[in-house]
Amino acid sequence: MSLEVRVESAIALLNKIADEYEPTVFANSFGAEDMVLTDLIARHVSRIGIISLDTGRLHQETYDLMQKTAEHYGICIQVFFPRHDLVEGYLAEHGSNAFYGSVELRKQCCNIRKVEPLKRALAGKKAWITGLRREQAPTRSDLAVSAFDEANGLQKFNPLLDWSLDEVWGYIREHGVPYNALHDRSFPSIGCAPCTRAVAMVEDIRAGRWWWESPATKECGLHVVAAMKKAA
Repeated sequence: MSLEVRVESAIALLNKIADEYEPTVFANSFGAEDMVLTDLIARHVSRIGIISLDTGRLHQETYDLMQKTAEHYGICIQVFFPRHDLVEGYLAEHGSNAFYGSVELRKQCCNIRKVEPLKRALAGKKAWITGLRREQAPTRSDLAVSAFDEANGLQKFNPLLDWSLDEVWGYIREHGVPYNALHDRSFPSIGCAPCTRAVAMVEDIRAGRWWWESPATKECGLHVVAAMKKAA
């Protein structure tokens, strides 16, 4: 399938989502895939709102792109933050870098900084959109383009699910889409600063995320596959 057809298909799906699932939001974490979707939504389907989660521990380059994106497209990105009482309680009990100690403490941190804010961001919405791709990780190989997200109680869409990494970057270059400067420094996948590192060319694209853990646990809780039902 050509990139042109991929793009046309994604735009058609985004329009269908906007028509049938109003209000819908796109959750933007400012990775390469999310910037493709930002460009498609800003230029073709502005009825879809854009949200983002500021965990309080993002890279400066991500904040720079957040500002640049809003200015480049002339859009408002609604940003959601963790509850301060939950963050303060976690730090008081476990310390600022406890997530390195165990999968359980890492997931607890992710729950406070990502999952709980996302639930607030999705409240009252009928659907949400992500930039997940099948080839990103073993945990995403069985995802569907459209599925009901039981954890959040609404429909979830992954319009770029079958895109390749080359197609993502082909679109970015062809359309002059802003992207995170960390991508040019061997960061193919970008999350919180303490939990993301650069990767070698021979490594998997998600190898820099929670690199001290097994690949089977490398999700933050935003995308719980077990709680998803594929659409008919």
